[in-house]
Amino acid sequence: MDNKLNSPLHKRQCKDKNDTSQLQTIFQFLKKNNATAAMVSSATGIPHKNITRYKRDLEKAGKLWEIGRKLCKKTGFKAWYLTTNPHKAPTHQTH
Repeated sequence: MDNKLNSPLHKRQCKDKNDTSQLQTIFQFLKKNNATAAMVSSATGIPHKNITRYKRDLEKAGKLWEIGRKLCKKTGFKAWYLTTNPHKAPTHQTH
């Protein structure tokens, strides 16, 4: 995540530092924790819809992976658990 402004994650212009801060917060949280988007939202205070958008950007950049679909500890519904830790990334995508 070093040199964030030249990263492929920033194809769209950040309207303020909040966008960069939210992306960085999500990235760092998922580097240390496996969590669903709802769990990330609850832990960080970032709105779920923002997490969904950043998830897509991070996936396209090859920096976020879905590692398993099971019951979310926050919602109780089946959801994808996410990570940005390359050591936890699956060796192949199943979908």
